Amino acid sequence: MVGTDNAIFVSDKAKEKVSQLMQDAGIAGDGSYFLRVSVVGGGCSGLSYKLDFDNESKPMDQVFEDNGVKVVTDLKSFLYLVNTELKFSDGLNGKGFYFENPNASRTCGCGDSFAV
Repeated sequence: MVGTDNAIFVSDKAKEKVSQLMQDAGIAGDGSYFLRVSVVGGGCSGLSYKLDFDNESKPMDQVFEDNGVKVVTDLKSFLYLVNTELKFSDGLNGKGFYFENPNASRTCGCGDSFAV
């Protein structure tokens, strides 16, 4: 585990939504599942975030736990995600998960992609 100085964080609203989605998927009580966060090429700014539930760790995975949510990312993605916070919005201006990423030099209007 990497120290809390360099981690991925989860807001209270994001935690609630992750818990609800895990319940909907029938994996809420299964401790082997976690939230996998990845950075992939694409989107209008060049890089996009990807979220999935997973239960298989890979050799170079970085593992974090924040606010009761286990978050796993591959090492390459983590370089883009250091000190990023996963948030959730259910407001009128948009609904869904988004990232507050201090490493992004710019983001697109939709908030789904970024550049460094």
